[in-house]
Amino acid sequence: MRLMLLVASNRQPAWVIDGFNDYAKRLRGGMRLDVEEIPLARRSSSTLARRATEAEGARMLAAIPTGAHVVALTEDGTMLSTRQLVARFRDWVTAGRPVYLLIGGPDGLSASCLARADEQWSLSRLTLPHGLARIAVAEALYRAWSVLERHPYHRE
Repeated sequence: MRLMLLVASNRQPAWVIDGFNDYAKRLRGGMRLDVEEIPLARRSSSTLARRATEAEGARMLAAIPTGAHVVALTEDGTMLSTRQLVARFRDWVTAGRPVYLLIGGPDGLSASCLARADEQWSLSRLTLPHGLARIAVAEALYRAWSVLERHPYHRE
């Protein structure tokens, strides 16, 4: 099964790339987690944030294949416990569709991305730096996988 994290972002520091890759490479058994960076739209004092967000959103939507299950990561999304995420993860695996998780740029996700999303997930009510959110998503997905696989990573 393919999990793709689409992020509106410019290049991240090495610690973000290393942190994400550490969790992504732990997945086994046909489970794969990748990240694709969608370049941020140019912002200036004369550019409306909404226009930049719409441009980023259009590039994100173009990267999502037909039939994919889309999860928008938003502050207003549903907060999930580990057990709830495991249940959602199990549903995704059972459905067999690629899952695309979207993290917006500095001004969030476009209205068109939110409309395309099959569900919205909130990591926290806190505003997280995009690099940290990327690592948190990778860790949470790895943890959900480890519970399903009865791997000792997650201890109850």
